Amino acid sequence: MSRIRSFVLPTAIVLGLLLHRWCQAWTVIVPYLIFIILLLNFAAVDLRRLRFTRMHLWVMLFQAVGSIGGYSIALAVSGDEIIAEGVLAGVLCPVASSVVVVAAMLGANRNTTTSYTITGNLLVAFVAPLYFSFIGTNQDLSFGESFLMIFRKISPVIALPFFVALAMQRVVPRANAALARYKNWAFYLWALALLLTLGQTIHFIFKHGEGNGHSILMLGIASTVVCAVHFGLGKWIGSRHGDRVAGGQLLGQKNTAVGIWMANTYLNPLASVFLAFYSIWQNLFNSWQLWRHDRRQGQ
Repeated sequence: MSRIRSFVLPTAIVLGLLLHRWCQAWTVIVPYLIFIILLLNFAAVDLRRLRFTRMHLWVMLFQAVGSIGGYSIALAVSGDEIIAEGVLAGVLCPVASSVVVVAAMLGANRNTTTSYTITGNLLVAFVAPLYFSFIGTNQDLSFGESFLMIFRKISPVIALPFFVALAMQRVVPRANAALARYKNWAFYLWALALLLTLGQTIHFIFKHGEGNGHSILMLGIASTVVCAVHFGLGKWIGSRHGDRVAGGQLLGQKNTAVGIWMANTYLNPLASVFLAFYSIWQNLFNSWQLWRHDRRQGQ
């Protein structure tokens, strides 16, 4: 599987480019794919043994405060709402479900990274509806109506898998164990979700990219800066709490399939280009990290 992983992103980009019309039609299944991916990941770990740490708190604070702060700064500097929304979605985007695998390969503590895949996703489930209620496509509704509408759509996708897995582990542990045997399927489902969301973004660029070249370029530049800040700041936070690698991966490695879905659903769809670029930068950086780690191990 490790060999296949390196080809997932380029394959998703190529197929998304060639099949973008088909991807656009099938993105309706993405929320269901995300639910199953998270459920399989949560079922594979003992949720009762996971612990919340101070490092988790600092990473969560940066996501919650940094996302709205980044939105405000980007809007003030660029004057472009699309770029600001891209930064908002990129910083708030939840941690990748595959972070445990990559971080463990780099030497991070598995329990630390696994715990944050839960707390980080729960954070987004509550914070995203709050921000999207006054930023994006739902501003015509009252705050309460907008928050509840978005929360009802996001929480079943991101938060519900955790509670389902927890209930199964307590009530029907055998069923949970049977489900956990298929945890590796989460990778292939993630690949499909990535293909569909990237294809949806590419389709939108084909339809509405003309005349938005400057915004697309700026989204690419902004995503590069944010990706560098995420990994750099995350490593600094991690080093302060005894796990530099975990800190960098928890803040820097994003579930871009979820981020693109949120941007396409609640913000200007062009803002999802930020996440598409971010997906490329984070995968390139992770590939370099793994190469450097393997090289050091070989020496």
